[in-house]
Amino acid sequence: MMKVEVIYALPDQQDVCVIEVSEGSTVQQAVEQSGLLPRYPELSESSLMLGIFGRKVESTVCLSAGDRVEIYRPLIIDPKKARMIRAQKKALKLKP
Repeated sequence: MMKVEVIYALPDQQDVCVIEVSEGSTVQQAVEQSGLLPRYPELSESSLMLGIFGRKVESTVCLSAGDRVEIYRPLIIDPKKARMIRAQKKALKLKP
């Protein structure tokens, strides 16, 4: 058995579960074992975006001891578009 963390972060809080999984367990198995899916109905198993220590991985990747599995939320706005909007707002403030 080995310990891993499974994390789901919301804008105002994060839910961290430390669980023990058997050697050879996958990212998907750890997420299912964590109990986070029933607590957050917005997480649809078929569309989960997952990562280990900030790097996106497939759900079939095998875990190593001490891994931090992250469940990613979908982006609300494209980062490039958000930057463009901020730049436009800043430009309007600078006009005399």
